[in-house]
Amino acid sequence: MASDTQTLQQAVFSHLAADTALAALLGGTKVHDRPPDGAAMPYVTLGMTRAFNTDTASEKAHEHLFTLHAWSTAGGRKEAMLVLDAVRLRIDSLPAVIGAMRIVSVRVQGEDVEHDPDLRAFHGVLRYRAVTEPVTL
Repeated sequence: MASDTQTLQQAVFSHLAADTALAALLGGTKVHDRPPDGAAMPYVTLGMTRAFNTDTASEKAHEHLFTLHAWSTAGGRKEAMLVLDAVRLRIDSLPAVIGAMRIVSVRVQGEDVEHDPDLRAFHGVLRYRAVTEPVTL
């Protein structure tokens, strides 16, 4: 299960980092697992990941829950929301097959945008649920 989770996270990261429209919105390729100290906003970070074995008697599968975060110091929520929209569009185009894993579905479960007074920034979160299964030849 850990390898499926890692494979999915690497695919999400690479797919977001390769998006020229997102890079234009962020002012560069600013997708991070953990942002470097002093990184200029806006940027996107990978957040929480959880995985569950959902095998049945006849089929193997995993359920993955993960979050993607948008960070912005612009004067309002608009920039964070635009970044979330660009991230959502890009995740919608993830390849169906990644290595030995097939993505059965990837769906947004929720979205939040709030002000973080400590960082003096707006923080947007997309919560995803994905289901994967092994590729059968």
